[in-house]
Amino acid sequence: MQEKREREAAVEAVTLTTEAYPEGLKISERIEVVTAECAFGMNVFKDLFAGVRDIVGGRSEAVQKTLRDSRRVALYELKKEAFEVGADAVVGVDLDYVELVAAGNMVLLVASGTAVKLDHG
Repeated sequence: MQEKREREAAVEAVTLTTEAYPEGLKISERIEVVTAECAFGMNVFKDLFAGVRDIVGGRSEAVQKTLRDSRRVALYELKKEAFEVGADAVVGVDLDYVELVAAGNMVLLVASGTAVKLDHG
């Protein structure tokens, strides 16, 4: 159990940044491109209520929460992928959303970036 917590802490310690050349981080090695995918369904009831809110000019909290949760999952999975290849950070992180209509109203979120080792010296 302790080993699992230590691994999770090490995964959480992986730095993510959208910058390709982040100021203050010295990259010693570029390892490889890493990606993480998160597919999620937009519940019919959420969609119905989102449509009603959109008509009255409001925001859909249910859909926003689903998108926020999926982003968190995808970014954590990206950290796990980076950790698995021995990286300290992922630079140039990009998020792309793709609607999968044929799959029954699902959305695919792809997080990607370059896994790197940092010079801690």
